[in-house]
Amino acid sequence: MGRVTDRVPFPLLAPLLSAEGQALLAELRDHDPARELTLATRLRREHPAELVSAAMAQARLRQRGVAKFGADDAYRMYFTPNGVEQATRGSVAAHRAARFRDLAGDLAPGSGAESVRVTDLCCGIGGDAIELARAGFAVSAVDLDPLTCEIALTNVRTLAPGGPPVTVTRADVLEYDLAGAQALFIDPARRGGRGRIFDPEAYSPPLSWALDAVRRAGAGAVKIAPGIPHELIPADFEAEWISDGGDVKEAVLWHHGAGPHDATGPGAVVPGARRATLLPSATTLTGRGLPDPHVRKTGRFLYEPDGAVIRAHLVAEVAEELDGGLIDETIAYITADELRPTPYATAYEITDELPFNLKKLKALLRDREVGVLTVKKRGSAVEPEELRRRMKLKGPHASTVFLTRVAGAPTMLIGHPATA
Repeated sequence: MGRVTDRVPFPLLAPLLSAEGQALLAELRDHDPARELTLATRLRREHPAELVSAAMAQARLRQRGVAKFGADDAYRMYFTPNGVEQATRGSVAAHRAARFRDLAGDLAPGSGAESVRVTDLCCGIGGDAIELARAGFAVSAVDLDPLTCEIALTNVRTLAPGGPPVTVTRADVLEYDLAGAQALFIDPARRGGRGRIFDPEAYSPPLSWALDAVRRAGAGAVKIAPGIPHELIPADFEAEWISDGGDVKEAVLWHHGAGPHDATGPGAVVPGARRATLLPSATTLTGRGLPDPHVRKTGRFLYEPDGAVIRAHLVAEVAEELDGGLIDETIAYITADELRPTPYATAYEITDELPFNLKKLKALLRDREVGVLTVKKRGSAVEPEELRRRMKLKGPHASTVFLTRVAGAPTMLIGHPATA
């Protein structure tokens, strides 16, 4: 087992961390990928070819990383191809670090007590370790790949300097000594040689091992795929689905055992609960065990619940808030007669309800001079791009069509985003 610390040089990253490597990365920050061949040819006249190749590869990864970490952080970070793909989005990691503060109870950072140490297993390039360190936690990060370990510590040192100690250890998490761990965060690998892994016991490490490890530590969280069947979620864990900007990013299983430091803050863990959190507002909806909403006739307004709400099976809670019902027992669209503000769903005003018929839809759009069509579907096999192509749109107006089912029948609902 190798250990990466502040006192050990970075043999794999060293060329990029040199003055010459840093100058190259600065020059490549805003490079145009379409002109890479010409640029590389010029740079290789002035710098070693291997260094130029490494810098250009890292510059490409940083450009990809902007979507997850923002330009300020991404252009100071280092990545691997798998790392930038699998890393936690910065906003999500910051939210999780805030919940860890509540999880730590009265020993949370800022309480005047010694910093709580979070053990981050399968840390990758350090996305979560950065935010945990920024939140004031001491961090023990673990990963098996030596380059990934070097990158993780470099990223934490760069983006969260001066805080509690952070160590990165190269080890197999199944063999890592967890004795004395105060809280765990585990992000199992959910991709293999053939793509995504859907069986939680095929994660690396397996979900059952991760859950037991968190139980033994007494507190922590395990990142899982958002599509996990609810029946696989143990009763002593809370399940949280997180969306950012309307897109579901991940799900997390939280645990906090009984003890003298039980959490009491707004992010306190409730065993057995289902929670949907919407970023960037950090608005949270927690389930209350409501029965499925009733099916009713389509009203004036249609609400499209956020994906985290749907994944958490909390559509009933939103329907109750809106005094609405479902358009179909198998479709997660809520209909209501009144427009009510809610952070948990997007509202549309419905102007037309038609049986599914593309010729009639084309005629309607032509008569209304619709040139921009937003296609949403749930319970329909029609592909939006193919539909737009067939409609031959032309005109100054915009519209939204929902291809769905209403009371079991294929239906087209036409409307537009609702405004108060």
